[in-house]
Amino acid sequence: MELHLYRQLWGLEKPWDKELDAFHEFGYHGVEVALPFVKPVDQHREHLAQLGLRCLPMVFTAGQNVREHILSFREQVEDAVRFHPEVITCHDGRDAFTRDEAREFYREVLRIERDLEARVAHETHRGRILYNPWATSELLDEFADLQLCCDYSHWVVVCERLIDDQVDILRQCASRCIHVHARVGYNEGPQVPDPSDPNFVEELQAHERWWDMIWQAQLAREEPFTTLTPEFGPPPYMQTEPFTAQPVADQQSVSDWQANRQRKRFAEKFGQA
Repeated sequence: MELHLYRQLWGLEKPWDKELDAFHEFGYHGVEVALPFVKPVDQHREHLAQLGLRCLPMVFTAGQNVREHILSFREQVEDAVRFHPEVITCHDGRDAFTRDEAREFYREVLRIERDLEARVAHETHRGRILYNPWATSELLDEFADLQLCCDYSHWVVVCERLIDDQVDILRQCASRCIHVHARVGYNEGPQVPDPSDPNFVEELQAHERWWDMIWQAQLAREEPFTTLTPEFGPPPYMQTEPFTAQPVADQQSVSDWQANRQRKRFAEKFGQA
């Protein structure tokens, strides 16, 4: 099994052409980009191809009700599949959906995935249907085709603790995970300022335990590759200094540090990256 690293474009301020060269040199396999901002991807499609970089699109369903979110999903995934991505990440529905509304949503969107032959990773994200471990577990029990993008930093905030006490659900999620957002959260926030800070070693190691479960499950499923994005974000995800609003760390450096650490860890465990 190979590790394919994707670099998020969230917070990118420098010209794309220079950054794409740097991402290629670093060893990223591609870039992850939100479909609402996909126009620059079209503009740089030839450059991406020359560098051998793939595009991993993200979709964000929207609407006033379940039906509108379903229609939004179809429209965006139809757009996303034109990139022939290894995986598509999706922010699904709303946390306010009832259990029946969540079921209606997944009945329809999983049918759409099959129709479009799309490989979609539904993200464990605050504000969305999969915002906590228990709601997610119930839906995984009901929908055998539901696959995940695991971003556990969100659950750490929602639960206000490191979630090792939910190990059975973590194993269940690992069995369905096809993409990882490797951000590190802490009890009161979705993103530590810098994962290399020794003050957050407990949080870093906890998330790595959970990612190891995913890799082991994927290896057992004989997956040919696994994908990971070190999705550290700019302000307001990144903390800022009072009054000046200056970020307390460099988002780009933090992201690359995380990608490199997980690449080395993966190579140590599986002999390749």
